[in-house]
Amino acid sequence: MNLAAATRSETTKQFTTSMWWILAIILFVYVAFAAGSLALAFGASASGSLPGTEVPPIPADGLASTLYSAATSFGYVFPLLIGTLIVTAEFRHKTLTPTFLATPGRGTVLSAKVAAGILMGVIYGVIGILASVAPSAILLVAFDLNTELDDAATWAMLGRMLLATVLWVIIGLGVGALVRNQVGAIVGVLVFTQFLEPIARLAASVVEGAGDITQVLPGAASDTLVGASIYTAVMPAGGSTLEWWGGGLVLLGYAVVLLVLGHVTSWRRDVS
Repeated sequence: MNLAAATRSETTKQFTTSMWWILAIILFVYVAFAAGSLALAFGASASGSLPGTEVPPIPADGLASTLYSAATSFGYVFPLLIGTLIVTAEFRHKTLTPTFLATPGRGTVLSAKVAAGILMGVIYGVIGILASVAPSAILLVAFDLNTELDDAATWAMLGRMLLATVLWVIIGLGVGALVRNQVGAIVGVLVFTQFLEPIARLAASVVEGAGDITQVLPGAASDTLVGASIYTAVMPAGGSTLEWWGGGLVLLGYAVVLLVLGHVTSWRRDVS
């Protein structure tokens, strides 16, 4: 089976299970709630509607971009998980055996999964962007603040958010190919993204020099690629000194390294 046929097969697999749309719904609800809540709090603060509020002030200029970036600031774990599941589900259910029998070239199978993952990343990226932009823009209009949707820089940022989402799916593929065990991979992803890296980035905002290290962590690199995040807006000291393209290269580096390691180690081992 050639790469085109293998890619069609892998794409079909993704849309014949319910996991992709269940995660997509959760992504939309989660990001919409987070973006809407932040827009309500910071929009009221920036417009002066809540005098004496304890919400950390964010300047009205640039507030929209910060709110729109919620899709990647908070929602990046979902494309990361779907990428991981694309691989580990096959190990768990032993469906990788017939896949390798139909396509003996394991590199071809992994490449096809990357192609299917890119498509999933685009879908999840669009869903996440809609979930963050729609409620944020509505509330910004309600508070008579600039939505920045007429600014080319905002649309460029949304494009970079889409790219970041695609890269997160590919990183997830690499994690799945390397770890293989579905439960172990999911737990590892959640522990790192929801606990270890946030704590490290929080520490970097108060420890001098630590930011030079944490800026190359995947979540920080993703925020740098996007060019905005609630994290850097609230804690500027924890921001990155890299350019947006530098953050993109760091994130791409994680994807490539994990895929290569997964291919040369566990991907070549017997699956049953």
